[in-house]
Amino acid sequence: MAIPSQSPILGVLGGGQLGRMLIQSAINYNQDIHILDPDPNAPCKDLSQRFTVGSLKDFDTVYAFGHACDVITVEIESVNTEALEKLQREGKKVYPQPHILSLIKDKRKQKQFYQLHNIPTAEFILTEDKADVIHNAAFLPAVNKLGKEGYDGRGVQVLRTEADLDKAFDAPGLLEKLIDFEREIAVTVARNEAGDLIAYPAVECAFHPTANLVEFLFAPAEITKEVAEKAEEIAKDVILKLGMVGILAVEMFVTKDGEVLVNEVAPRPHNSGHHTIEANFTSQFEQHLRSVMNWPLGNPDLRCPAAMINLLGEDGFTGPVLVEGQDEAIAEQGVYIHMYGKKITKPFRKMGHVTILSDTVEGLKEKAQRIKELIKIKSI
Repeated sequence: MAIPSQSPILGVLGGGQLGRMLIQSAINYNQDIHILDPDPNAPCKDLSQRFTVGSLKDFDTVYAFGHACDVITVEIESVNTEALEKLQREGKKVYPQPHILSLIKDKRKQKQFYQLHNIPTAEFILTEDKADVIHNAAFLPAVNKLGKEGYDGRGVQVLRTEADLDKAFDAPGLLEKLIDFEREIAVTVARNEAGDLIAYPAVECAFHPTANLVEFLFAPAEITKEVAEKAEEIAKDVILKLGMVGILAVEMFVTKDGEVLVNEVAPRPHNSGHHTIEANFTSQFEQHLRSVMNWPLGNPDLRCPAAMINLLGEDGFTGPVLVEGQDEAIAEQGVYIHMYGKKITKPFRKMGHVTILSDTVEGLKEKAQRIKELIKIKSI
């Protein structure tokens, strides 16, 4: 299949760090990218061929933006899917498909989809408000999740006992049985319009104790071959049953008895795949580009063991960015820093990430912890 030197225009809803890293991959293919984002100083502002400031949730804004593109994709789920549906009806290629975005951005619909299609997931109850959560106190311990608008750890509350019920959300959501898991892993899969399908090796995620964000990631995950194969098959099953074109990150729990349960999915490049830029033969960002443009998919295999550290804004600091420890960190072999171009830091805001490559998995976690302690995102 020939790829023209001047490809159709790819429009991306969202101009944050995911869009920024997508553009970095697109440059190698002379692929023009147009960006729509509400922030006039978004990380993609000076990198895209065309940058439009506007709401991702406004029908007219999204429709007008998409009308000037040939293919449309997203770097965030919270977008106006009605406008995308109209663009799709008019012949624009929209990947992931609008109806899939509508399903995934509503955690209630997402969980019901797993249940309907026999995809293993934690037991759950749909709730309408705080009173409904309290009424189902016998279901605890559980995780209370907002149906919509939750992201980056927001919209999630762990309710272990009735004493925690006051933290419940007074909005439509769900109660999900608290899983006594051994590990949290993620498998990223990608599928193009031709139906080609690939899966990345499973990675292991370690979360920040209070911010509910991924703090560390290790590839490959420390799991058995049987569990790894099971996780890959489940992730492939999810994208096939969705009928989705694009890249899909499938977050999963591995229980203490070796079962694999789907937690949530993200229909776009995801934090659990940032290490692939250096650690895999094809990065998740290039794979996203290949899948939505219907190009041949790339080799997802690991080149070597790797760790990824999220660089979060330090607690207690808000303002213009000051990065401490960067020079000392990059002086070490196999350390790669990616800053996201955000001018203002806030507590626990994602400001960048670090990838660490190693010949072996031994010592990788200790090195990741040491590098994390070196680099601090503060404010001037």
